[in-house]
Amino acid sequence: MTIAEAAAGQDLPEDREILTWDDFGQAARDLAREVVDSGFEPDVVIAVARGGLLPAGALSYALGLKACDALNVEFYTGVDARLAEPQVLPPFLDTDALIGRRVLVVDDVADTGETLALVQKIVAQHCEEARTVVLYSKPHSIVAPDFVWRRTAKWITFPWSALPPVTA
Repeated sequence: MTIAEAAAGQDLPEDREILTWDDFGQAARDLAREVVDSGFEPDVVIAVARGGLLPAGALSYALGLKACDALNVEFYTGVDARLAEPQVLPPFLDTDALIGRRVLVVDDVADTGETLALVQKIVAQHCEEARTVVLYSKPHSIVAPDFVWRRTAKWITFPWSALPPVTA
């Protein structure tokens, strides 16, 4: 089977973490419970696109929040293949809408942590308070997310990126 997350000519590691759709549903509920139990009451959820889009949507529903947005960032180009640094892509986040708000920044994984650090820095300059949540965190991440579902050093296959794009 061809996997979308591998770059052309690249193989996925045999020993990897595989997140199922069922596990994803449970993870979203578990993370929402962690956020609520912490006492943090976000006003808005910001997804780190693309990997954070589905987790952010699931968390916004689990937390009963309708205010959602996304910041588009490109960093990974394949398995452990990435650009020199994360790049913010258009369309851009309306940072003025974050003034005075408590923001929950959501991504799928804090791998190197560079993407999450960049988004956290951008958001924190405009909001009252920002906290971060990820499904997975890796031990070498430069960021310690506020809320983490699981920790692993393995490559992760997410259900939304496990298959190649649909083509004609």
